[in-house]
Amino acid sequence: MRKIFLISLLCMLCGAVHAQKIKIKTGIEVLKEQKFKCLEGKRVGLITNPTGVDNNMKSTIDILHEAPNVNLVALYGPEHGVRGDVHAGDHVTDITDATTGLPVYSLYGKTRKATPEMLKDVDVLVYDIQDNGCRSFTYISTMGLAMEAAAENGKELIVLDRPNPLGGLKIEGNLVEDDCVSFVSQFKIPYVYGLTCGELALMLNAEKMLKDGKQCKLHVVKMKGWKRKMDYVQTGLQWVPSSPHIPHTHSSFFYPVSGILGELGYMSIGVGYTIPFQMFAAPWVEAEKLAKNLNDLNVPGIVFRPMYLKPFYSVGKGELLQGVQVHILDVQKAPLSDIQFLVMQEVATLYPDRAVFDHADKKRFRMFDLVCGSKQIRERFTKTNRWEDIRDYWYKDVEDFRQLSKKYYLYK
Repeated sequence: MRKIFLISLLCMLCGAVHAQKIKIKTGIEVLKEQKFKCLEGKRVGLITNPTGVDNNMKSTIDILHEAPNVNLVALYGPEHGVRGDVHAGDHVTDITDATTGLPVYSLYGKTRKATPEMLKDVDVLVYDIQDNGCRSFTYISTMGLAMEAAAENGKELIVLDRPNPLGGLKIEGNLVEDDCVSFVSQFKIPYVYGLTCGELALMLNAEKMLKDGKQCKLHVVKMKGWKRKMDYVQTGLQWVPSSPHIPHTHSSFFYPVSGILGELGYMSIGVGYTIPFQMFAAPWVEAEKLAKNLNDLNVPGIVFRPMYLKPFYSVGKGELLQGVQVHILDVQKAPLSDIQFLVMQEVATLYPDRAVFDHADKKRFRMFDLVCGSKQIRERFTKTNRWEDIRDYWYKDVEDFRQLSKKYYLYK
């Protein structure tokens, strides 16, 4: 009887594992279907990292290296490196790839844009990296600078498209202003921008949003089966960590929830604990009070749970902290980037002497501004520590951008 029960349980578990079938084909899958025709007769350089895999988790590096009609001659590494072994913010160095023997050029070291020397042996650059749908995640900056380099050096650029993990409908945040253009806000787009990397590339090129209005010879290998309403979970694809602190399928949902506040090092946002970007905590917080205040706001699609923890590293290392874990019940209804500002508001309400911009390290204000894309967010919020003081400014560009970006939709 016990044996029958165990067999039944195993069958149920297997069924659960296989219930979520892959529903889409990413750009690399489509390129394989096309038998790599667009790469034939060309020397290929590949910009990628561990997220560049097919639906069977095989690396795009290996796929192109083994394809008989593809001449892969060089690799290019973004932040965290081609193999994903470099910590956030650390420089990536030029190396030789141990698996293929190919040269690996760094796009996150002395230069972030490929030089003529790096490109002299290639005819076409292929970009295959999983983005997280948020402007301050640096891979789209790498893509845009690669487009500039391709334009400047007469090279073609091919984007193997991948899903936006947040779906293609959610747009939040103001456009980047001139004095806040940086590698974490490289282009004048909202903080959450609602495009795939292929769609974004088409827009940057056609709208002349690259430096000096440059335009490159661009080709996007479209996905099959992806719909704008799909978040990453709904694609059925396995998740490869896009950075060390984006480890799970749902992790991209939380990056815009806390990443801006995280730049101040003012509270733990879970980096250094087991739930990066999913929480807010500090030694002086009273978990139950903060959770109550936040839940009383009735934020759509969100519930706050009181929690107690001791981080292993980073902010609050070894200290007993109290705070809240953010639970996203409906990612499409939830105003993701609003949440950190609401936390800042309620912290100021409960602990007036702990208001963020009175207490945080002023040396970190500049990075906060760069990630926001505007100094106005900090300056307006500082006046009364209320979300309502910045809400309209944060959302002022959303509808115009939505109308502009629709011109470049590849998917319904």
